[in-house]
Amino acid sequence: MPRMRLGCFSGVEGDYVTRTLGLAAALAAFWVLLSGYWLPLIIALGIASIALCVVIARRLDVCDREGYPIHLTVPGITYFPWLVKEIVVSNITVAKAILTGDVNPQVLQVRASQSDALGRTVYANSITLTPGTVSISVDEDVITVHALMDETADGLRSGEMNARVCNLMGDSVPTDTKHEVGAA
Repeated sequence: MPRMRLGCFSGVEGDYVTRTLGLAAALAAFWVLLSGYWLPLIIALGIASIALCVVIARRLDVCDREGYPIHLTVPGITYFPWLVKEIVVSNITVAKAILTGDVNPQVLQVRASQSDALGRTVYANSITLTPGTVSISVDEDVITVHALMDETADGLRSGEMNARVCNLMGDSVPTDTKHEVGAA
């Protein structure tokens, strides 16, 4: 008899239990952060709200690897501060380039070495979050990018962000040095 899918418990049992409990804990922390009240009625309503949200999430089957990526928590401790630093540095670089007129718009294609769609999405979103670059399209293992200046394009050609996203996702880091597929 085929195994019936039960929302968050549809795959490896322990993984989905962990995701469900993690979702409940995250919702509880968020609720406490926003509420700040410790009256019995408010706490009871908060618990009921959290339970309802978890049940809805399970019924919608969104407690999967993509919907609730709890597996990115520990690797994210190093990746997300690095990404924030890159955003700040790129903001300053783009502001200087605009003020000095040192802008050379270009479209290039870079290789995405991530093994799944979630990894490629994180990579494309990281490119777009970094000022001076915008992901235009994602096709399998190639991301088409608009870069505002040579410096921002060279940053992508170096492959550092690709390697960091691979580390974040638990994929093997590419050893080849050619990250640009070509100019679009």
